[in-house]
Amino acid sequence: MRSFAKQLAPLVFALSLGAAALTSGCTVHARVYDSYDHQYRAWAPETTYYVQWEQETHRSHEDFNKRSNADKDAYWKWRHDHQ
Repeated sequence: MRSFAKQLAPLVFALSLGAAALTSGCTVHARVYDSYDHQYRAWAPETTYYVQWEQETHRSHEDFNKRSNADKDAYWKWRHDHQ
């Protein structure tokens, strides 16, 4: 029984590392369309600015992709004014 556990331990360890690598960092690759500059941008650096925009404009927190096009345009205009 002990030899089976010794053989199984590296497999469990490898699977746990693989699972962690596959499930982390998803937001790093997310892109959103900047209608102000007409180009796609990585979302990860925008998170801090987006939260600040929500607070300054008294909006409730909502996922950016679920916002109306008018709100998205308002965010990008605000964002380019706050570089």
